[in-house]
Amino acid sequence: MYAYNDFDNAFLAERNKQFRAQVERRVSGALTEDEFKPLRLMNGVYLQLHAYMLRVAIPYGTLNSRQMSQLALLAEKWDKGYGHFTTRQNIQFNWPKLSDIPDMLDALAEVDMHAIQTSGNTIRNVTADHFAGAAADEIEDPRPIAELIRQWSTDHPEFQFMGRKFKIAVSAGEKDRAVLKAHDLAVRVVKNDAGDVGYQILVGGGLGRTPMIGKVLNDFLPRADLLPYIEAVVSVWNQIGRRDNKYKARIKITVHEHGLDDIRARVEERFAAIRPTFEGIDQTLFADIQSHFAAPDFRDAPLAAYDIAYDNDPLFRSWADTNLSEHRAPGYSIVTVSLKKHGATPGDASADQMRLLADLAKQYGHDELRISHEQNVILPHVHKSDLPAIYAALQQADLHTANIGMISDIIACPGMDYCALATARSIPVAEQIATRFDELKLEHDIGHLQIKISGCINACGHHHVGHIGILGLDRAGVENYQITLGGDATWDAAIGERAGPGFAYDEIVPAVERIVQAYLDLRQSQDETFIEAYRRLGLAPFKAYLYPEAQAHAA
Repeated sequence: MYAYNDFDNAFLAERNKQFRAQVERRVSGALTEDEFKPLRLMNGVYLQLHAYMLRVAIPYGTLNSRQMSQLALLAEKWDKGYGHFTTRQNIQFNWPKLSDIPDMLDALAEVDMHAIQTSGNTIRNVTADHFAGAAADEIEDPRPIAELIRQWSTDHPEFQFMGRKFKIAVSAGEKDRAVLKAHDLAVRVVKNDAGDVGYQILVGGGLGRTPMIGKVLNDFLPRADLLPYIEAVVSVWNQIGRRDNKYKARIKITVHEHGLDDIRARVEERFAAIRPTFEGIDQTLFADIQSHFAAPDFRDAPLAAYDIAYDNDPLFRSWADTNLSEHRAPGYSIVTVSLKKHGATPGDASADQMRLLADLAKQYGHDELRISHEQNVILPHVHKSDLPAIYAALQQADLHTANIGMISDIIACPGMDYCALATARSIPVAEQIATRFDELKLEHDIGHLQIKISGCINACGHHHVGHIGILGLDRAGVENYQITLGGDATWDAAIGERAGPGFAYDEIVPAVERIVQAYLDLRQSQDETFIEAYRRLGLAPFKAYLYPEAQAHAA
């Protein structure tokens, strides 16, 4: 993974020094909250319902053990003993004192971390496939591309005060594990017919109050053209994007209003003008970055310990079947550690749990961890012979839940428990759904089913692309939950269809039960997943289960 050089360290030290002075002026009253707001947002500091919140960047979701241990220190020393991993591969600390945040930023800098551009109308933390560098289906590790984009975009003078935020994701796998089509701009590593590696560029995706699926702007971009082409895209949008209405300022609206062909022509013109100014500097930088991402020295070892545990321990077998993924190296697995224990807050990890994960990565995982947009933690490189020991350690820390991809592996935003923008609670709904289906013991019979919950129309919980999406709204001072069905976050990306009228807080869990019962009754076989059944049947039969009173009245 990338290690900071002298320039990076000096830049970050100066940036943190500036922010410390700004905080001192705010605490003294020399700055009002309105004056302080743009300064704190540039450094990842929000003002939530109850306290300030610090959002720390985890670029492309990659951490080493030292960094994870430092996050545990921040949680323990300056927060309430835990952190919250988000759908942007960040971590949020929800309870710091403003006066302590400069010390937190200095502690982050000690391990090559920061909170720059995790907020504000700028290019946000670049995200990536959480199996990057390990997945069996990827063309190459996409993280050097993400790091190149991170370095280019950090403090870029043209893109610090844009009309709205701008989100970029990268992936190189046959499967889309980065929700590329829901981003302002996405980079997909591809090969052309000649076998050359290049990039497919998508633009105009996004969720929120106007959800849209990203479109292909360039089907194959040569390696040397990537950075100037991305700069051309952002520059064109920054010039012609709307600033009269913040809800219409995202690039998805610009693409919709101007049309893809017009945007493509403008980008090509801008690209032709700026490409010569790069003069290969970006490629020299890219080559240096790639040297930081060499594959680990994978080892060979007998698999007897794994085979014995798998054959004789049903709990281990269930966990292995659910939480392990195919690795590109023989004898290795990718381990996804669930932060979705039934009844717990999705994405939360205690300081002790973070330290354990750091220790496991250092001892068994080539000192690498990943954070997924699904709010789980990944040990990307684990030899199968070490899996029984890892599972035993996870059991001790209450991190052994075998539910990845299941109905309780719920994505949820913080909702009204923390967020000043939220209009309804998300966390308690997620906790209750997970607890209910654990009680019913139906989870593994149901199979792959993704529930995503947002506490407001901004859609931080990605509800639009959930197989079952739940959106919490305020209806005359009362929480009301809308349900969408059939959303998808893969290459077959789709925006879910609204099922009908919303449900009260105490009605939403029974409503989800009825949807699941419809699936169990109507599926062709146990091999047909929820999304497959929905695409075959459409909304109507699910709606009949969801609103039985309406069906009875119609009859």
